[in-house]
Amino acid sequence: MLESINVKIQKYMPILTPLCVVIGVIFHNIGSQILFLVPWLFAFMTFTSSFNMKIRDIRFFSKYSTAMFFSIAFLHILMPFWAFFLSNIIFNDDLLTIGFVISVAIPTGVTSVIWINISQGNLPFGLSIILIDTLLAPFIFPILLKLFAGEVIQIDSYSLIIDLLLMILLPSILGILFSELRKLNIHNIKEKFGAFAKLCLLAVVTVNSSAIAPYLKEATWQLLSVILVIFFLSLTGFTLSLIIGHFLFKDLQIVTTLVFIGGMRNIAIGIVIAVSRFPAKTAIPVVFCMLFQQVLAALFSKITAKYQMKYRFKKTA
Repeated sequence: MLESINVKIQKYMPILTPLCVVIGVIFHNIGSQILFLVPWLFAFMTFTSSFNMKIRDIRFFSKYSTAMFFSIAFLHILMPFWAFFLSNIIFNDDLLTIGFVISVAIPTGVTSVIWINISQGNLPFGLSIILIDTLLAPFIFPILLKLFAGEVIQIDSYSLIIDLLLMILLPSILGILFSELRKLNIHNIKEKFGAFAKLCLLAVVTVNSSAIAPYLKEATWQLLSVILVIFFLSLTGFTLSLIIGHFLFKDLQIVTTLVFIGGMRNIAIGIVIAVSRFPAKTAIPVVFCMLFQQVLAALFSKITAKYQMKYRFKKTA
């Protein structure tokens, strides 16, 4: 029963996510009263998502060290600077700029493993990047926020690190240990917990959307511009990963993996941080980033399939 619900939610996620945003905006008075539940929901999501990761995945660091370093640099140096540059040119709004930076500076998405698997990428390599990036996130993310937003808004880096440790690092370690201890039947547990995790994700989107309701109730040119820019920014994450990966690495599976690692983000944590730590306007780009991620991932699964076919044929020709 839970397994079938999990599959159906995954299938309709691109539809359910914007629907939850609409519900959150309409019933914002209710959502604003239960914002305190969001960190707990996210911690549970992180715990269940970590079932895919194993301690032994770290061993791939030595085998693919260059690709690993490229991934971390792409996620936490190139894309945040690109988001900062792009948003500063288009908008004269510090809060929106911070939102754009948050949307790309957060850790890579655990759900990218689904698309890596579908697109025949290197799954162990992808899992190892996710594991390392997740463990580094509580320390890298506050530094990036301090760098890009420190002059605009006072940031309590210490409490932010504590929040990230409680929402990301600790649940991830517990999830990894849980999966290591329950190796024989972890698949069944993962499938059952998966449905609850996805429902938690939809709840997080709904509740957090209530915080930005005042900015979404009226359609403005600025709102339309934010949507277009965040779509373009999300698109460049996938595209640049493919282009740069193509020139740096010869392994087609590695390039495919980098596309989804570089394009997808753990957007839920971005929304939580934006809503809880900054003025609500900051969360607008982050929320819309979530709407485009799965759609773009589906698109690039087809693009990487054609890419693999083209260059695999060239290698064998």
